[in-house]
Amino acid sequence: MAIAEAFELPGPVVAISSLGQGNVNDTYRVSLRRQDGQTDQVVLQCINTRVFAQPELVMANILRLAEHAQAHTGDLLAGRRWEVPRALAVRDQPGRCLLEVNGEVWRTITFVEGGCSCELLEDCRQAREFGRGLGTFHALISDLPVAELADTLEGFHITPGYLAQFERILRNTTVRLTPQAAHCIAFIRDRERLACVLEDAKAAGRLQLRPIHGDPKLNNVLFDVTSGEAIALVDLDTIKPGLVHYDIGDCLRSGCNRLGEETSDWRSVHFDLELCEAILEGYLGQAQGFMAAADYDYLFDAIRLISFELGLRFFTDHLGGDHYFKTNRPGHNLQRALVQFRLTESIENQEGAIRAIVERLRVAL
Repeated sequence: MAIAEAFELPGPVVAISSLGQGNVNDTYRVSLRRQDGQTDQVVLQCINTRVFAQPELVMANILRLAEHAQAHTGDLLAGRRWEVPRALAVRDQPGRCLLEVNGEVWRTITFVEGGCSCELLEDCRQAREFGRGLGTFHALISDLPVAELADTLEGFHITPGYLAQFERILRNTTVRLTPQAAHCIAFIRDRERLACVLEDAKAAGRLQLRPIHGDPKLNNVLFDVTSGEAIALVDLDTIKPGLVHYDIGDCLRSGCNRLGEETSDWRSVHFDLELCEAILEGYLGQAQGFMAAADYDYLFDAIRLISFELGLRFFTDHLGGDHYFKTNRPGHNLQRALVQFRLTESIENQEGAIRAIVERLRVAL
């Protein structure tokens, strides 16, 4: 409670509870009592500095993004609600948003009232809103110069780098290679050539750097509990210069798996085309203003690559001793990898249908 009270809060703290299921930071909901007797809430987080080694730059990106988005909301939203979480200052330290306590780094951000997240999409209407949420986020910041954002996670969403890391970890692993682990290794070997597709397109000038969220999975989009509309994209630590294709692929990867990424029934995982079309329709309806012809050409590659990339990252972490992603049990990251690789396979098996959806929407919108 003392850590929460060290920030400029709109009232005294009355309760603190865990919030969300993040794989990196520790997150808490802080309930406050206002002078009128009503309750407010803010979000308190302990930043994982093993992952975010320069939290000051992380916060600088978040503040710059919020400033830029605030100046553009009126033109784009046409009366719809959209919120960008704001950082609260440390008490008696104007302009400072980070608090260091016993080697830990803490921050407090505003809570999006009336918003809820979900782990699985209920229907196509919600899927369309999910895509619209990411499209709104991208459209709001598409003209933010990437030079104004720090690259706080060098190598993040650079798939060839993850492949090289996998090779290094594999050579030195002491983890027992079970049949499932052997399956993962073979799966990676068969698809090594996929790793460079987006980076090669960027190097050739076909795709351009833009501001990206970095982690727009389903449970990072908040929906209005009354209207069902997407109203915010949270967990902003991974904002950085990048390819929007990594965001689009992550959005579809997380939304089109009806069993969710934590399922133990990995063999039944399937990429749902109906949800895919709804998500892309929502996204492109907002993003078409900045999407170039080449951006459409690489949408299928992005969808396939990001599920493969995340599976590669989960499996590498499993081999390396589970130091990056939080786990609940031995073999948890191996299970997650199997889910993503099965999803990749399902995407590959439906390549023609996915490309047809992209082309149909490109023409229709």
